Amino acid sequence: MVSARSAVRRVSTALLTAALGSVLAAADGRAQTAGWKPEKTVEIVVGASAGGGNDRMARTIQRISQERKLVDVTSVVVNKPGGGGTIGYSYLNQHAGDGHYLMIATATLLTNHLTGRSAFSHLDLTPLAYLFDDYTALAVRADSPFRNGRELLDQATKDPGSVSVGLATSLGNHNHVAFALAAKAAGADVRKLKVVVFQSTGDATTALLGGHVSAVMSSPSTVAPHMRSGNLRSLAVSSPRRMAGVFSEVPTFREQGYDAVVVNWRIVTGPRGMSDAQTRYWDGVFAKLAAIEEWRKDVERQLWVNNHLDSRQSRKYMDAQYELLHTLLAELGLVRKKEGNP
Repeated sequence: MVSARSAVRRVSTALLTAALGSVLAAADGRAQTAGWKPEKTVEIVVGASAGGGNDRMARTIQRISQERKLVDVTSVVVNKPGGGGTIGYSYLNQHAGDGHYLMIATATLLTNHLTGRSAFSHLDLTPLAYLFDDYTALAVRADSPFRNGRELLDQATKDPGSVSVGLATSLGNHNHVAFALAAKAAGADVRKLKVVVFQSTGDATTALLGGHVSAVMSSPSTVAPHMRSGNLRSLAVSSPRRMAGVFSEVPTFREQGYDAVVVNWRIVTGPRGMSDAQTRYWDGVFAKLAAIEEWRKDVERQLWVNNHLDSRQSRKYMDAQYELLHTLLAELGLVRKKEGNP
C-alpha cells in the first residue's frame, strides 16, 4: 500500500516534470518561430563578369531587398567569371551550409554538367527560388547583310565557317541550344557551326559591335539597348510567341519555320548543405520580392517573364529540366558521358 506522503511526492514530481516539459516545448516553439536569419553581409555571387543579365539581376535583387528591408543585413554582388560558372559554384561551395552566400544559376549549370564541362550539377547546390524566364535573341549589326533568321541559317548551313556566332558562357548552354536547334531544323551540321564563347553576354555583344563575330545569341535585355540606338538588329527570338517592346516586330524562330523554343531561367541557389531553417528564411524573402510591384516592373522592363517558384518547386523543376536537356543535347550530339551524372 502506498503512503499518503509517498503519493504526494509522486504527484509533485509528475507536476514538476510536466511543467518543465511545457517550458521546454514553448522555448523550442519560439526558437522554431524565430528560425535562422543572416547575421553578416550576404554575398550574391554572379558566375560572369559585370554587365550581363545575371549581373543586372543580382544588383536589382540587392537594391530592392535593401531598400525594402527584406533582409536586415547588408549585401554585396561578387563577380566570379570563368569556366561557364564553375569558378562561381566552386566559390559558393567553399561556404557549404552557410546561408549568407547565394548565387544566380541558369540552365548552363545543367548543360555544363551534361556536356562534361563541369563537375557541378544542381544536386551539388541548394535551390532557393525560381525568379523568371528569359529567352534568347539572335542579333546582328545594323549593317549586316542578313535580313532575317532564315538568311543567316541558310548561310550557316551552306558554309558553316562563314558565319560566326558569339555567346556566353559555354558551349551547350541555352544560347547554343537555341541556335543549334534552329540550325539543325535548317539542315545544318550542328557540330560544324562556328561558335565563339565569351565570359558574359556583355562581352559577346561588344565583340559583335566591333565586327569580330557575325551574330550573337543573347538575352533580349542585353540586345535591346543596342537595337534602340540603331547599332544592332534582331533576326529571331526563341520565345513561343512574339515579345513586347522593341522586339514586337521580331519574328520567332518558330514563325520562320524552325521549332526552336528555348527558355533560360534564373534560379537563386545556395551552397550545398543549407539547413531547413535557412531555406525557409530565403523562401520568405524571395516570395516577398516576387510580390513587389517594383520588382515585377523591372522584370518586364528587362524583357523577362515573372515566374516565381519556391525552393521545393525549384528543385523539382531543375530535376525535370535536367532530363529534358539531356534529351535535347543528346539529339544534338553534345552530351558527354561523365561519371556522376544524375
